[in-house]
Amino acid sequence: MRLLKYSEPDYREEIERLVNRCDVDFSTQDEAVRSIIERVKKEGDDAVVALTNQFDQTDYSVEDLRVTEEEIQQAYDAVQLDELEALKLAADNIERYHQKQVQHSWEYKEGEVYLGQMIRPLETVGVYVPGGKASYPSSVLMNVIPARVAGVKRVIMVSPTPRGEVSPHCLVAADIAGVDEIYKVGGAQAVAALALGTATIPRVDKIVGPGNIYVALAKRLVFGLVDIDMIAGPSEILVLADDTARADFIAADLLSQAEHDEDAVPILVTPSEALAEATRDELNRQKEELERKGIVDASLDNKCQLIVTRTLDEAVDLANRVAPEHLELAVDNPHELVKRIHNAGAVFLGHYTPEAIGDYLAGPNHVLPTSGTARFSSPLGVYDFIKRTSLISYNKEELGKVARACCSLAEMENLEAHSRAVKIRIS
Repeated sequence: MRLLKYSEPDYREEIERLVNRCDVDFSTQDEAVRSIIERVKKEGDDAVVALTNQFDQTDYSVEDLRVTEEEIQQAYDAVQLDELEALKLAADNIERYHQKQVQHSWEYKEGEVYLGQMIRPLETVGVYVPGGKASYPSSVLMNVIPARVAGVKRVIMVSPTPRGEVSPHCLVAADIAGVDEIYKVGGAQAVAALALGTATIPRVDKIVGPGNIYVALAKRLVFGLVDIDMIAGPSEILVLADDTARADFIAADLLSQAEHDEDAVPILVTPSEALAEATRDELNRQKEELERKGIVDASLDNKCQLIVTRTLDEAVDLANRVAPEHLELAVDNPHELVKRIHNAGAVFLGHYTPEAIGDYLAGPNHVLPTSGTARFSSPLGVYDFIKRTSLISYNKEELGKVARACCSLAEMENLEAHSRAVKIRIS
């Protein structure tokens, strides 16, 4: 980790590097992923089975790919009662929050001109759930529940099962959230199957959910055949703190991001040099107690920055430039300060709102824009699972009132047939 002060000669250079951190290099994986997609396109289920057995060290036949009702019941038997209650509580909170996002069709009339917008849910959605380094039932809930609230008719989940190991927590979460079908397939072949369709795995309209670089690249390559949610980068947190913040709280929150993976980005921005130094000490102390210490050390060594600004105003400006996935306002007046925040995936207000509560239980979605893309994109929500269709209706009289202007615009663009399509109706 580095403690970076505004007075250091390379301060501006380091800040620019942080702001422009979006640097995803797909070059080494590109050819492999293209090959996988093409193979699934040509061979269908045979390719999906062969690639799954190769990468996940399994021995599946095509009949083994779909999770059965018996397997779901076995998952319930393997989950502890307190775990089941936690999953249900999280699901309830997530559903209640996302119900507020529901959009409705609307219409209005100006004279005899009828205009409107029709809202319709997507028909079929594919949800990718990682199954490699860790099990993520929270990811199941966060991706599936908004789709269900939106009215998506069919939700398909895919997830890798390394060495045939299926996460019971993810299966139970999928059942609680209302997934229709679950397939034991991951990697680029799962994305390809969802985008193209096979005899076993249905083609979907949109693919959502996080994954490794192969999954991210596959999603990027199939975009256009289907919609996707985003190309997610490493997880990140920026804690913006004043001298009322506690170093032990901040360190715990930075470590909660660092344990995701070696490329996770934990950042503290504060005008208090004493707080930055105390946080550094706490990071060194607390990390020793973590099971994923190797991952944490890599993240802290390569990505962690404790930045000391001149003033709190300068810290706010920097936070807006960084546009972090998660932004904590560990300050005395978070509800006032948040009015000045323009770019963040999610904002956590006050000393007792850790980012972890948003990951799991609060209700807002934890699928958030990363790598500075919060400048122009938003958290996953109900609005990602709907289509908006424009509605337009004129009668002959109303068309006649605007015909000259419409024809003039068409003729400006040298599109004669457009103009004739209007004139033929009013002649």
